[in-house]
Amino acid sequence: MGETPQQLSYIETLWESMYEGRNPLIVTGIFAFVMHEAVYFGRFIPFLICDFIPYFQRYKLQPNKQNSNEDYWKCTWRVLKSHFVYEGPLIMLFHPMATFLGMEVSAPFPSWQQMAIQIAIFFVFEDFYHYIVHRAMHYPPLYKLVHKVHHEYAAPFGIAAEYAHPLETMILGFGTVGGPLIYHGVVNHILKWGSEWNLHLATMLLWIVLRLFQAIDAHSGYDFPWSLHNWVPFWAGAEHHDYHHQAFVGNYASSFRWWDYLFGTDVKYRAYRKRQREALLKKQKAQ
Repeated sequence: MGETPQQLSYIETLWESMYEGRNPLIVTGIFAFVMHEAVYFGRFIPFLICDFIPYFQRYKLQPNKQNSNEDYWKCTWRVLKSHFVYEGPLIMLFHPMATFLGMEVSAPFPSWQQMAIQIAIFFVFEDFYHYIVHRAMHYPPLYKLVHKVHHEYAAPFGIAAEYAHPLETMILGFGTVGGPLIYHGVVNHILKWGSEWNLHLATMLLWIVLRLFQAIDAHSGYDFPWSLHNWVPFWAGAEHHDYHHQAFVGNYASSFRWWDYLFGTDVKYRAYRKRQREALLKKQKAQ
């Protein structure tokens, strides 16, 4: 007897209907681009609202630096231009590259356990790649030519995450897109672990969503009591990355703190935060 076909979930059924009778390259490209824009700007909205509510100013990492409406609009238009002119075409090219390597597109989706393991691998790869390349970007000629654009805002805000020179967008973007492609190539063509460990488009899209959340949060300019680094000590977050924009050096990693610690590029940051804690403690004792 043949195997009983796996019953698809509601989401998987919608997924299949989205592709049915349509060009998969076009469907994937449009869906991924619209998802990217919705998540990128949508995740920024809560932080933008906080900017206009006095209560939340106590959680600002650089309360003495205020960004103007002009800053927001300038950043928005430049980011939108980058998304449509540079990132959009790259997103459209992802589907043929990934399917060439054998990426799965059709339902059913992988189990959540498989997705979690793969996404964890992608986070670690991207973080190490980002550390190396970002640190190289601070080599004076590269900084002046490319990376200086991203440092225009010393007190960053969410949508400034992708405010960058086109070269930087493409080079650093490889850490997000290239990691999963390398993973799939190694697992499928070298290790030959089996089809259950292949990269699935749904996993890739979820990874991009989480990576966008990470990038927007890291540039938010806010450190809340519920921020992830307060619960996961090795997570970087805004508290870690905001110092990089403030001081223009150090804290080069994107998601985790360990590379900066191991390579000693967070020494000034840790000294600065220590002085802040001591000053706050002294102020509290004086009251």
